[in-house]
Amino acid sequence: MNRTKILPWIVTPSIVIVLLVVWQTFVVVFDVNPFILPSPVALAEEFGALLVEPETWVETGVTVIEVLLGFAIGVVTGLAVGIVLGKIPWLETSLRPLIIIAQVAPKVAFIPLFVIWFGFGMTSKVVLAAILAFFPVMLNALLGVRSVELGQRELMQSLNATRLQTFGQLELRSVLPYLFAGMEVAIVLATTGAIVGEFLGGSSGLGALVVSSMNSLNVARTFALILLLSLIGLILYVIVNESKRLFIPWHESVYALQEA
Repeated sequence: MNRTKILPWIVTPSIVIVLLVVWQTFVVVFDVNPFILPSPVALAEEFGALLVEPETWVETGVTVIEVLLGFAIGVVTGLAVGIVLGKIPWLETSLRPLIIIAQVAPKVAFIPLFVIWFGFGMTSKVVLAAILAFFPVMLNALLGVRSVELGQRELMQSLNATRLQTFGQLELRSVLPYLFAGMEVAIVLATTGAIVGEFLGGSSGLGALVVSSMNSLNVARTFALILLLSLIGLILYVIVNESKRLFIPWHESVYALQEA
């Protein structure tokens, strides 16, 4: 087997083990108060207890649904808007200032408004996740449409291809690699958006459990919940990343994954 395929499976666990040993040593040597920083052993115990609680999986389901719904809405709307703006340059130029303003605006600051408009339920978190997922997908879809060269379009015309055939065989194939690059960022942002929404205006989901643990000063449980959230985000990212093999098997990024 290629050494480059084996090394990540050795190096990554080794780094994690070293960090855990350093963490445990620091806590023991300096007698750190567990209310400030729990030891890895205490964290592992709390994480194990967390996994056997039925409430954990109920709230995990709520958070995952919020993330996936927001991600799906962000991808669909971002792809549609990106393609339209990419094919109509004057419209993109006209809307560019509004797009920039909307992109740089602090989305978290709108959570109180979302709560007022959509309530404390799942809808406000889905909206925030969708908004955060929208921009990277839209921008990458726009770039994908713009990446199609004039000579390629002229070749399709010379072959008497219809608009639908040109879109499916040329434009869509050009957009997909850019789309997946945007989706990789979007799934991370959607996860962050849903969790932050639960932090600031939610009564369900893992984010709400984190707030509850913080209020009860259960630091080990807070760390365990953060670890669980991180693992969920990692799993969702890997799923999106690995789906490249199915949808764009011809692209160089897939070959990079296979060689890594």
